[in-house]
Amino acid sequence: MIKISEDDLTDWLQLLCTDGVGDMTAHKLLTAFGLPLNVFKQSHTTLTKLVSDKVARALLAAPNDAFQAQLETTLSWLAQPENHILTLDSTDYPQHLLTTADAPMLLYAKGRIELLNDHPALAIVGSRNATTQGLNNAEQFARELASGGLSVVSGLALGIDAAAHRGALAAQHAHASTIAVIGTGADIIYPARNRDLAHQIAERGVILSEFPLGFKALPNNFPRRNRIISGLSRGVLVVEAALQSGSLITARQAAEQNREVFAIPGSIHSPLARGCHSLIRQGAKLVESAADILEELQLPAVALFSSTERTPNGTENNSEADADSPTQQLILDKLGFDPCDLDSLAERTGLSIAELSGGLMMLELSGVVEKRVGNVYARLG
Repeated sequence: MIKISEDDLTDWLQLLCTDGVGDMTAHKLLTAFGLPLNVFKQSHTTLTKLVSDKVARALLAAPNDAFQAQLETTLSWLAQPENHILTLDSTDYPQHLLTTADAPMLLYAKGRIELLNDHPALAIVGSRNATTQGLNNAEQFARELASGGLSVVSGLALGIDAAAHRGALAAQHAHASTIAVIGTGADIIYPARNRDLAHQIAERGVILSEFPLGFKALPNNFPRRNRIISGLSRGVLVVEAALQSGSLITARQAAEQNREVFAIPGSIHSPLARGCHSLIRQGAKLVESAADILEELQLPAVALFSSTERTPNGTENNSEADADSPTQQLILDKLGFDPCDLDSLAERTGLSIAELSGGLMMLELSGVVEKRVGNVYARLG
């Protein structure tokens, strides 16, 4: 891997920091003239054949103080170990991302940049306000997919994203890894609650951003970030998503980039399953295990846990092992796999509210049942 030179970095940053030069204009200029250095060698007349008079003048103007400050900040960040800047002509630039229509001109990367090209990747996305079951699914799928040799890509957000990163980091595989694509500058951790997770990813995976250093979290950043998440990946798995979820934007972008789209089905009563069900109706592949994804991507499956096999903590993953008493087993049997309110569950079981509440509390403490808003209970696993 070769670090970008100070001169090349100056040229790239100057191009991208010029007023009026967005991605489309930058692509147009680079297509016409090659590297940024060549753009700045053109005459005003030549440039105005492609851009407005105002933009041409801005391109030929001397760098201002704000640019010089940004350049110094960037050079200082780049001098730190495992910090990299990748441009479109860099050999370390993720080649899978290059196949997309609007690949970023420049990427800031922190960590093991060899992961961007050495292993196939799969994105896992979903709700920031996920259910416990959704978090468990994201973590388990990520762990098993990473154990199968895939790099797990997500966005470092709360909820499903963070669970996916944690699962990949927990995988038992020599090359298990995870890539976090963020919607801020690479020197900013957002949300702050994921600071420890971000440090782990920087050490064992890679953090990636197209935004300049110091760039704050803005709402428009995240749809832009999502195209990189899908562009890096062979496919996108949506774990939980409401109908208006940003995860559906990522899935749509994946389809436009000719990536596979996978979705985990859920309860018909859950708002967070409706986005996944919508994707499945539109042609996304319904998956029940990581093996389904590995098979679709034609990658070798690893030893995965079925519903009756032993889980990593040594307990059996079936309903008989989940309950510690006949009362708890009765509650589980009558609860089924759809959320149910307390009154309906009392009617199904024939138990008093006191007996039912006590049994549910023990099942909650055992991690078998989750209490939700409105005195509604849902089974996990």
